[in-house]
Amino acid sequence: MEKEATIEALAALAQPSRMDAFKLIVMHEPEGIAAGEIARQLDIPQNTMSSHLAILSRAGLIVSERQSRSIIYKASFGNLRAAINYLLKDCCRGHPEICAPLIADIVPCCAPGEKADG
Repeated sequence: MEKEATIEALAALAQPSRMDAFKLIVMHEPEGIAAGEIARQLDIPQNTMSSHLAILSRAGLIVSERQSRSIIYKASFGNLRAAINYLLKDCCRGHPEICAPLIADIVPCCAPGEKADG
């Protein structure tokens, strides 16, 4: 992910309702969650939520698919990973101890094969 795409992803998350929506979508992986359910759980009008979801989608953080009459949203982990990698790529500059604490904080919550506590 390049600089502009990373900026767009971070800007999309820099709003409380969008951050909450993204976290909710991530919590419902891998099945995804319907747009109406996101709006209901976050107590946000559906038309407002639709705008927030469109911004997250344009930023490449979520994808949608139609299932019957619902639009189901899922996280785009590849793009999230690319944004994080872009930020950390030059972090170490030959000194891995600089990024080690950050990586250590991430690993316990996201160990492969384990389901995070909600």
